[in-house]
Amino acid sequence: NKPSGMVVHPANGHYSDTLVNALMYHCTDLSSINGEIRPGIVHRIDKDTSGLLVACKNDFSHNAIAEQLKAKTSTRKYIAIVYGNFEHNYGKIDAPIGRDPQNRLKNAVVAGGKESVTTFKVLERFGDFTLLELKLETGRTHQIRVHMAYIGHPVLGDPLYGPKKVIGDFGQFLHAKTLGFIHPRTNEYMEFESELPEIFKEKINELKK
Repeated sequence: NKPSGMVVHPANGHYSDTLVNALMYHCTDLSSINGEIRPGIVHRIDKDTSGLLVACKNDFSHNAIAEQLKAKTSTRKYIAIVYGNFEHNYGKIDAPIGRDPQNRLKNAVVAGGKESVTTFKVLERFGDFTLLELKLETGRTHQIRVHMAYIGHPVLGDPLYGPKKVIGDFGQFLHAKTLGFIHPRTNEYMEFESELPEIFKEKINELKK
């Protein structure tokens, strides 16, 4: 259950205080499939996104979970506050994502990009903002953030895909709330829930007013 502000694995310019550092301190065995830099890491969530991700202690589990992600049989639901109001209560964004030709740091919806599918459900409307539940059918880097910006509803606080004037310094209000998968050994479906961070709840209460 990763806090906002924590990087998942070491990368250029960021070698300490990552989730991987914490995992390596916590347990001796982690899967080796993604090498020394990313032991145990099957999928990532962005630095400023909070919530659930799965790490694997061995290669057998890693392969099994990775296969479920690839086959789109796992459950990954997010909660987000986004700009603007929605006419519809439900929607599906099916738009290919690739590297933004204008900016190497960003991804974008581009012709010839990788298949990317996000569904959303409106949970609550606050006039200029909306609370959404989003479900990932694919797992591209920054997928929800790119798709929401693409349809004109960027995630609140997103420094990369949102408006130039960012509200607050929390990062984007995006939380990985639900994670479900079939246990690699028992074949039993397991689902986990993570509560919204306090700052997220406070922002919702503020918008309700």
